[in-house]
Amino acid sequence: MTTSTMTEKTVHVGGKDIFYAETGEGPVAVLLHGGGPGASGVSNYSRNIDALASAFRVIVPDLPGYGRSTKGVDQSDPFGYLADAIRDLLDDIGVDKAHLLGNSYGGACALRLALDTPGRVGRMVLMGPGGIGTTRGLPTPGLRSLLAYYGGDGPSRGKLETFIRDYLVFDGAAVPNAVIDQRFQSSIDPAVVADPPLRRPSGRNALETLWRMDFTRDKRLSSLQTPTLVVWGAADKVNRPSGGRMLADTMPNCDLLQVSSAGHWVQWERAEFFNDVTRTFLSA
Repeated sequence: MTTSTMTEKTVHVGGKDIFYAETGEGPVAVLLHGGGPGASGVSNYSRNIDALASAFRVIVPDLPGYGRSTKGVDQSDPFGYLADAIRDLLDDIGVDKAHLLGNSYGGACALRLALDTPGRVGRMVLMGPGGIGTTRGLPTPGLRSLLAYYGGDGPSRGKLETFIRDYLVFDGAAVPNAVIDQRFQSSIDPAVVADPPLRRPSGRNALETLWRMDFTRDKRLSSLQTPTLVVWGAADKVNRPSGGRMLADTMPNCDLLQVSSAGHWVQWERAEFFNDVTRTFLSA
């Protein structure tokens, strides 16, 4: 858990409230959480914030649709919507340029922000980012479990525990019950249940949306100069580790690190290792 002095604030930008926590001093590092049910910034990075705050000004927002931020996401262009919200947040607090760390959904947000406005991003660390090769294969079992959470008979603690223990991490027994309890309570916020932030594209423009959400279809990727470290758990069951190679083969300044004994939540599962590698990369 975090021990540093942390401030919390909510700003109103782009017609929505964005909550964020902040601690530390130095170059700005923005930590963008994943999109699983009940996710939020501080909870997803509980094992990283203190370590990174020793060298950086760490900003940890709740993405739109999650935590204490405004619920709802533009389903016609979700990654663009998230990127715009985080850019608006940085504008509001006077940050011209920041390092971005993004896990899964947050990794997709970081990558889209860098593609749209590369001058705003220093370096990126992407952990099992979403939107990599998603139109080139069927959804993984982990992604199917995630997307089914609000469907059928609706959310339940049992469904969430299955997703976390069987799909999110390498060692399901290592996740405390308290983590699952906290996430379950967040996941059943009526505003989230009514409008889940992460779901399959549907409707007449679903194919167009799917295409837009796959960064390997974006011609800008091959010319994005942002120094990037892709960190992928070797046992990731949500986003395929082969996505790391796709990014490394396409992006000109992309290093790839595959992490053993880790699934989709590398920053939590291999926290000490992740913190050391990330501090070194961002300080280069």
